[in-house]
Amino acid sequence: MYRGLKALGLAAVGALLAALPAAAETPVRFTLDWVFQGPTSPFLVALEKGYYKAAGLDVTMDPGQGSAGTVQRIATGAYQIGFADVNATIEYNAKNPGKEILCVFMAYDFAPFGVYALKKSGIKGPKDLEGKKLGAPVFDASFRLFPAFAKKNGITKWEHVNLTPQLREQSLVQGTVDFISGHYFSSMLDLKARGVKFDDIVAMRYVDYGLDLYGNGIVISPDMAKDEKTVKAFIAATIKGWKDVIKDNKLGVAAAKKRDPLIDEALELERLQISLQTNVLTPYVKANGMGDVDPERLARSVKLVSEAFGLPQAPAPDKVFTDKYLPPKADRMVAQ
Repeated sequence: MYRGLKALGLAAVGALLAALPAAAETPVRFTLDWVFQGPTSPFLVALEKGYYKAAGLDVTMDPGQGSAGTVQRIATGAYQIGFADVNATIEYNAKNPGKEILCVFMAYDFAPFGVYALKKSGIKGPKDLEGKKLGAPVFDASFRLFPAFAKKNGITKWEHVNLTPQLREQSLVQGTVDFISGHYFSSMLDLKARGVKFDDIVAMRYVDYGLDLYGNGIVISPDMAKDEKTVKAFIAATIKGWKDVIKDNKLGVAAAKKRDPLIDEALELERLQISLQTNVLTPYVKANGMGDVDPERLARSVKLVSEAFGLPQAPAPDKVFTDKYLPPKADRMVAQ
């Protein structure tokens, strides 16, 4: 009799537990810096494979319209987490002390910034850009940092031709400008799509000419900075997505294709591979894992960017980046 009641009681408890709703997932609004492409596919893979959900997060993921726009989205509270150029956050933080947007995971250990010319123009290196026409959108990060590149390489004079992103590479091919600025994995491939061979392009990446800058990373709002558990969970889940894409590049392109059926898969695969080779899997990352920075290098970078943007004062490095949300180094190591 007692055993029967005991069994009935356990069954009732089990039924009660089964009837309870599952623990609610924490909603997170996440914005990319640009459209769905190969380089941003690790986030899509983490979402598609359920890594965020497994971490207790309900992530909404939207494309962006440039890093400056992403920073503004975070600043206004429209989004809590974003993927943006850390140099855009340096500028914002310098102008908004006390409301800093923090970078909590550095994805691009080398920034993809650069300028590009055609060999047939006779341009061979930075010195040949003196007095030439530079075609670029005014908001382009490579353009905004060009004065720092020019100062480092002895360029004193140039003419800026304001172009939309859609006309940038086309204008170089047509010869209406002498050189253009842009992300390496974008401008090089956009020129290739217009029939220009890589061997016919003079590519001057800033990182190769004295500007040791960081690039894109995961950034968070001041309010989200208070939610350590959520930020740590988001980063850990994202790292899984990065590792999957590094292991299988095509997996990332397939995820991007699902979000934007119009993308060119072959083009995005090449774009992804270039970004991994030149921006992500650097010697530092291979030795130290993804996400962290070298403190001395970061301090130099913050100072250089602040001078290039004409900021009244450089923000303290710890107001730009923090490693407090990162998993242990062993969890951030990537395949060689």
